[in-house]
Amino acid sequence: MLHAFRKVYDGPNRKPDGPDTYLVAVVCPACPAIFTLQELKKRTYLALMGRATPPRRKRGPSSSEPTVEVTRYDLIAFGRGHEVLVPTRKRSRTLSEHVHEIIDGPWPPAFPHTTSAARPVLERRAIHWVKVTDPRAATPPPLPGVDVRVLVPDSGEFDAVRERLTAAGHAYRSVRHLVEDELVGTVDDKGASAPLRAVTWLGEGRDRVEFVYRDLAAAAARDAFEALWESAESHSDDAADWGPAADVVPSDWLQFLPHTEFNPLQRQAAPALVQGEGHVVVAAPTGSGKTVIGVLAALRAIRGEDAKAVWLVPQRSLTEELTRELRKLWHPLGLRVVQLSGEELIDHKAAREADLWVATTEKYEAICRSDLLSAAVARVKAIVVDEIHLLGDPNRGPVLEALLARVLNDGSHTRITGLSATATNAEQITQWLGGQLVTTKWRPTKLTWQLPAVNSGTRRTREGARTQVAVDLTKAITDEGGSVLVFCGNKPAVRATALAIAAARGADVRGVSPDDLPRLSAICLAKGIGIHYRDWEGKHAAADAFRARDLDVLVATSTVAAGVNLPARAVVVRDTDIGRSRIDVATVLQMFGRAGRMGHGEREGWAYLVTDTVERPQWQAAILAGNTIVSRLVNVLADHVLAGIVLERITSIPGAETWWGGTFAHHQGERDTKAVHEALDFLVDAGYVLRGDPLAATELGKLTAKLMIPGEVGTEVRDALARHPFPSEPRSAERALAAVIATLVPQLAEAAVIDEHQVHLARLLAADGDPDHMPEPDPEAQAQPGDLARVAFALVLDDPDIFRRPHRLVAGLPSSAVHSVLEDSTRYFHWLAAQGRLGTVAPWVAVVASDMGRRIRWRRLGPRRGAGRLLWMCEKMAGLGGDKLVRALYEAARAKGLDAPDWRAKTPPHLCELTTDQYKALLADRATGAEFDTAGAVVAHPPASVALPWSTTAHPSTAGATVFSRRDDHLSSGWLGAYNAINNR
Repeated sequence: MLHAFRKVYDGPNRKPDGPDTYLVAVVCPACPAIFTLQELKKRTYLALMGRATPPRRKRGPSSSEPTVEVTRYDLIAFGRGHEVLVPTRKRSRTLSEHVHEIIDGPWPPAFPHTTSAARPVLERRAIHWVKVTDPRAATPPPLPGVDVRVLVPDSGEFDAVRERLTAAGHAYRSVRHLVEDELVGTVDDKGASAPLRAVTWLGEGRDRVEFVYRDLAAAAARDAFEALWESAESHSDDAADWGPAADVVPSDWLQFLPHTEFNPLQRQAAPALVQGEGHVVVAAPTGSGKTVIGVLAALRAIRGEDAKAVWLVPQRSLTEELTRELRKLWHPLGLRVVQLSGEELIDHKAAREADLWVATTEKYEAICRSDLLSAAVARVKAIVVDEIHLLGDPNRGPVLEALLARVLNDGSHTRITGLSATATNAEQITQWLGGQLVTTKWRPTKLTWQLPAVNSGTRRTREGARTQVAVDLTKAITDEGGSVLVFCGNKPAVRATALAIAAARGADVRGVSPDDLPRLSAICLAKGIGIHYRDWEGKHAAADAFRARDLDVLVATSTVAAGVNLPARAVVVRDTDIGRSRIDVATVLQMFGRAGRMGHGEREGWAYLVTDTVERPQWQAAILAGNTIVSRLVNVLADHVLAGIVLERITSIPGAETWWGGTFAHHQGERDTKAVHEALDFLVDAGYVLRGDPLAATELGKLTAKLMIPGEVGTEVRDALARHPFPSEPRSAERALAAVIATLVPQLAEAAVIDEHQVHLARLLAADGDPDHMPEPDPEAQAQPGDLARVAFALVLDDPDIFRRPHRLVAGLPSSAVHSVLEDSTRYFHWLAAQGRLGTVAPWVAVVASDMGRRIRWRRLGPRRGAGRLLWMCEKMAGLGGDKLVRALYEAARAKGLDAPDWRAKTPPHLCELTTDQYKALLADRATGAEFDTAGAVVAHPPASVALPWSTTAHPSTAGATVFSRRDDHLSSGWLGAYNAINNR
C-alpha cells in the first residue's frame, strides 16, 4: 500500500483569493520509492484517493450565512483514513465550511495493533444520539420513529436540560464528569434518513471546531456511545453474593487469606481451585479480586499437597511488590516466600526451603533450564500466571507459552491458574490448557470510560492540549474529594503535567523548570501531587503517600499500570504513546482498571484516554474490542525447539512435531509443521544441534539454551566477532566486543533515552564515555542503535567507581536506563566467555567477555580490568549464598591485597560456603599453574584444561596463548595477560 502525503501550497506563487492547491507526494514504505501525481497518471489528490473531484465553489461567505473566525487546517494524509489536521492560520469562513471530515481508515484499525476488532455492521436503525456538555445546548426536535438518546452531565447545572428532554419525550441518562461533546446519527434535523455519521465538537464559542466521521469511524463512535449509555445505568453490588470464605475453603487456610469475606468472583472460582484437579483460567475485570484467586491456587499446593507453588508476574517491580505483600501476610504464620527476578544470584538454600516463588517468567524458565534447582522445581505443583494475556506479548509471550506447553506435556500434574483482566479470547486459552474457565463481568465498583479529544495539530499544540485536559479532569475529580492517577507516556511529560496541575492549584511556578526535580518535587508535594517513574528516587514515598491518601494526585509513567495496590477514583491516560512506541490496548485497559478500586472508599471510577481527533475512532474500536491474544511463538520457534532438545522433551523430528502440536500457536491454527523443520535446519546449520536419532544438543547448544540466548542473535554475534581482526591490546578489544554486543542484541540496540538526553548521550559517545572530555553539544545529534549500551559499557570499563553508590543519574544519564541495558547484557558476555574452552569463539573474545561480563555484573563493587577472575572465584566460593556473600568475599579478598585467585592456601577462607572437599575441587579447577615460555607458548597447564595459541591480525609475530579451565577460569600470555589479575596502578 502506498502512503500519500498532502499539504496546502502556501508558497510565493499562491494567489491570495484563489482556490487551495496542494503539494502531493506518494511514498512506497517498503522501498521507499517516491512518486508524483504525474508519474501515477493522476491529475488531482482526490482522483488518487478514488474520490470524485467536486465542483468548485465560489470562495467567500454568502450574504445569507453567518461567518466565524476559525483556525484553518491543512490536511496531511497518510493513506486513506490517516489524515492529520495541522493548524496554519485564521481566516473567515462560513459555518457550513467550518467542518473537517475524517474518512474512515482500514479495519481493523491500524493502531493499536493488538486489537482484532470485527468489522462492524453499519447502522440500519434511525438514531439520533447526543452527548451534551453545554447546558445552553438546544434540545433535539421531536423526531417520530427515531431512537433519540441524550447523555448529559450528572450535575445540577443540567437540571433544566433534563426537564426539557423530559418534556420532549426524549430518553436521557446522566453521566458524572461527562466531557465528550458528540452526535451520532442516521437522520438529519428533520428526521430524514441519512448515512451514519458522528460529529465531535472541540472548543467553545468562536473557537468551536467540528469534526465529522463517516462510515466505519462513525460506527466506532456509535458503539462507544452505546457502551457509555449502558454503563450510565445505576450500578448495584449484590451483597447477597458475598459470603464467608469459610463456606468454600478449608478452615485451616483462613489465616493465610487477606480477608475472610469473599466477593462473588472469589466464591465462584474457589471450588475449582480448592477441589478441582485441572487447570483454571479466571477472566474478570481489574479490581474484582483476582489476587485472592492466586492465593487460593498457591495454598492448594502448599497446604493441601505439601508442595511448592510458583507465581509468575511480568515485571521485576511486580515481583517486589507481590513478595512484600505476601511476606507481610504469610511470614508470621511460617510460610516462606522468595523473590526470583533480575540479575541477582539466587540464594539456592532459601529457594529450596521456600513455599512460594514469586518470579518473572524469564527467571523461572532459566531456573527450569538449569540443573541447580531441579529437585525443587520437581516439587512445584501450582503455577499462578498473573496476566496470562501476556501470551500475546512479542517478547515475553513465547517464553511463557513454551513454559506452559512443557507443563501440559510433561505429565507432572502441575496445575496452571491463569489470571487476566483483558483477554477477550480467554475461552480459547482455556481450551488450549484443557481447563475450566471462570469468567464474570462483575466488578465491585462502576467504571465509566471516555475518550476526550484534542486537535491533531502540531506536536507542540497537541502536547499542550493533552496537558490541559489532564489538568481540567484532575480538578473536576479532586474538587469532589477524589483521587486521580495520571499516566504519561514519558518522564518529561510526567514532570510537565505535574507542574501544570500544581500551577492550577495556585502554586507559584514562575521560573521553575520541569527538569529541576528537587524544586519541582517540593512544589508538587506541597500541593498534594506525587511523581512516580522508574528512576525517580522519591517514587516509593510518593506511591505510599498516594495510597494513604496523603496525596490526592499521582502523575506517573506506565510503571504503575499493573501494580498490585495503587487505586484511584479516576485515571487519566494523557498520552497514546509510551516513549517512542504506540501504547497497546492491554496496557490501556490495565490503566483503566486502576480507577474505582473497592476497599479504598471508592464505589465508582472514571477512566479517560486523551486522544487526538484522528486516532479517536480507532481507539474507540480498540477498547470496545478488547485484547485478543495471538501466539507469537512461531517468530522465535528455533529457540524453544532447542530448549526442548536440551531438556530431552524433544528427541526426534516426529517428537518435535508432537511438541508443536501442544502449543498455543498450533491450537490457534498454525498447523503446518514446516516451521518446525525450518527451525531444526537452522539449529543444525548453526551448530546448536546434531541431527541423528536421537536429536542431541551440542555443548554450544546446551550453553545457548541455558543462558536463554536467542539462536539467531547468537549466530549473528559469533559471525561478527569471527570476522573481526584479532586485536593487539585490551582497550580496542573491549570497545570492539562492546560495539558488537550493543548493536546486534536487539534489546540493547533498541534501548534509548528520551529526547532531552539525546544530545548528552551523543556527547558521551563522542568522548568514549568520558564525562570530563565531552565535545561541545550538537543540537542536531541523534542517537543511533546501540549508542546507550556502548556508553554504559564504557562507563563500567573506564569509570567503575561511578557505580559504587546509587544515583538518579549516571554520568548525566538516567540510572534506570543505564542499569537496564547493563542487566540485559551480562548473559551475552557470560555466554561468550563460556565458549573459550569450546573453541567456538576466538580466545580474545572469551577472555575479554569473561572479564567485562563480571565487571558489569558486579559494577557496584567498582571492579577494574583484570577483576573478572577474582570475582569468578568469589562466585564459586559463595556457593548458594547469593549476592551479598559474593560482595563480602570480594571485599575481604581486596582488603587482604589479593588481585587474583591464584593463592596456595588449601583451607577455605572465612565466609566461604563450600566444604573442604568442594573447596579443594574448586582450587583444582582454576587455570592457576599454567606456565608459558618467553615466546608466550604454553609449556604446562592443569589437567582437564584447554590450551589455545593465538596471534594478532595486525602483527602475527605478536602471539600468545590462553589456558581455559573446565569451569571457565583462564590464564593468558601476551597482551591478554592483562586479564590475569587486577592492575592496581
